[in-house]
Amino acid sequence: MESYNRIIDFIKEIYPGEGVIPLHAPHFFGKEKDYLNECIDSTFVSSVGPFVDRMERDLATYTGSRFCVAVVNGTSALHIALLLSGVKRGDGVITQAFSFIATSNAISYCGAQPFFVDIDEQTLGMSASALEHFFEGTEQREDGCYHVESGKKITACVPMHSFGMPVDILEIKRLCDHHRVVLIEDAAESIGSYHQGRHTGTLGKFGVFSFNGNKTITCGGGGAIITDDEELARSAKHITTQAKVPHPYEFYHDEIGFNYRCPNINAALLCAQLELIEQILMNKRETAGLYRSFFESEFPAIRFVSEGVDKKSNYWLNAILFQEEAQRENFIQLAIQQKVMVRPAWRPMHHLPMFQNAWRDGLVNTEKVYQTLVNLPSSVRV
Repeated sequence: MESYNRIIDFIKEIYPGEGVIPLHAPHFFGKEKDYLNECIDSTFVSSVGPFVDRMERDLATYTGSRFCVAVVNGTSALHIALLLSGVKRGDGVITQAFSFIATSNAISYCGAQPFFVDIDEQTLGMSASALEHFFEGTEQREDGCYHVESGKKITACVPMHSFGMPVDILEIKRLCDHHRVVLIEDAAESIGSYHQGRHTGTLGKFGVFSFNGNKTITCGGGGAIITDDEELARSAKHITTQAKVPHPYEFYHDEIGFNYRCPNINAALLCAQLELIEQILMNKRETAGLYRSFFESEFPAIRFVSEGVDKKSNYWLNAILFQEEAQRENFIQLAIQQKVMVRPAWRPMHHLPMFQNAWRDGLVNTEKVYQTLVNLPSSVRV
């Protein structure tokens, strides 16, 4: 316990002050209030307004994507991406059990079923080798890829860049393309992360982002879909606006749509945050560097999770891996007692009642990481 107190003291050194040290608090130090006042003064506070248009332009430019559609949250972004990728009721979608529940929930919204493959212990995201092994149990038919054991058509693959750490997305893309499976990147946590110079979310047919209150940049809620396909972008914007056909006064809707568009007042916050994203990312990389040096010098048996070769992480949530589950539990309890908000990883999806019968491989790394990982305070330091 004495050694764990030294870790907690170090966290308090880099986050000085009284009271609770949060896991990841939003930080507003730009033009957020000015832009919110513009919204209020203009009365454009709902899903139509200049900041929604600007948010889409700015995000497309920042990520290097041709098109962006602003939506209410990352879950709705993923739901629409799956629908527009042709995922239908009864289909299978490959993803990872080590993820926030939104990934599997969005698959379920389509009436599809998640197929869980293991993660890579280094990236904490989908393992390319596990995915390759999964595809060995599939066959190609005229209309696509089928999983032999279950008989399900495998329509899409959704890797998630956990805590902002890029997966081996180029190899995953190669495998998906070869087996005729649509790649959708769950980049909800990885704004500002890159693999070989490409921003996360730009390798698949779609990439999706979240701007929830605890993300690297935030607008309270908010999410986005990016794509290089103009027709898909147009369809995404249409069905997230209740599939309403534009008209000066008539209400005509030509398909089932969704009330998923991002409000102008939220978009205003994000536009202000995007103006400062490089400053935010630099601050967070400095924090990650402090953690890395501390653990390497004082606690070499505890692994600090770092970006890999040819990868650049936004270090949304810094993470460490203990050697045993009991060590993780002892540290979490001690930290929370001292008002330092740390947390374990998400409970893997196959541990939950909704997904306990879903197909999965051995998930060896998934279980190991879940049992030993702790996220550390990662807010912008002021």
